Amino acid sequence: MVQFLIEQNNFSLKIVNQRETKHGDFRKLPNGKFQITVNNNLNKYQFLLTLVHEIAHHITHQKFGRVQPHGKEWKKVFQHLMLPFLQPEIFTKEMLPYLAKYLKNPKASTDSDANLSLALRENKAEEGKHFIFEIPFGGTFIFKNIIYKRGKKRRTRYECLQLHTKRVYLFNQNVEVILHL
Repeated sequence: MVQFLIEQNNFSLKIVNQRETKHGDFRKLPNGKFQITVNNNLNKYQFLLTLVHEIAHHITHQKFGRVQPHGKEWKKVFQHLMLPFLQPEIFTKEMLPYLAKYLKNPKASTDSDANLSLALRENKAEEGKHFIFEIPFGGTFIFKNIIYKRGKKRRTRYECLQLHTKRVYLFNQNVEVILHL
């Protein structure tokens, strides 16, 4: 199915090193050709979802021209492209309910849906890291080389005190951090 989507649409696919702010992107190159990039650190589930997400941008651009990047046109295309992949042979049965819920109104990033993000990672943080919700209340952790102290959970995010500046920041529960001893 993926090969069909790639062959059916005229773009080059490039696997790139991890970027902090995005899993993938779609762009028109100066030579007029189109390119999709996907980060090399994603697992097979994240990779597939990101690739289809970016192919949806390409198809939306071809069909509608310049529209909102994650607007109603893109959402419809993305939903349509994802339907054939919503199978237990492709995504685990634990992931499918979260994926189906997300696809009712997909957002710009799967990471904005903490439950889906955790399911896609099979509830496993990267080697040597922990999810923020695994850090005990009052425990310290490192995020982007800065030390924080985990505070209370609000509705969906955790209050965390940056120890150096004493400022409080909100962290999504699916953020991966390094335990500070």
